[in-house]
Amino acid sequence: MVKNTAKIEGMACSMCEAHIKDTIRKAVPSADKVTASHTTGIATVLTEEPVNEAMLKAAVDETGYTLTSLESEPYTKKKFFWQK
Repeated sequence: MVKNTAKIEGMACSMCEAHIKDTIRKAVPSADKVTASHTTGIATVLTEEPVNEAMLKAAVDETGYTLTSLESEPYTKKKFFWQK
């Protein structure tokens, strides 16, 4: 699993967050989980493979927001303390 962290400029409220999440889900249909925060300006996407930055930038920029960077790193799903 890969955690893709996108810095996005232009989000000002919770509706902006919802708009970004919908845009990312349409651009990356294989996304397992999508979150966005207007206070931090960050959207996070969990996928099996790293997200194509050019494709995501085009989708986000088309909505009026600006994707400034995208970082991908390996992600391990956290388990409850009783699970091994």
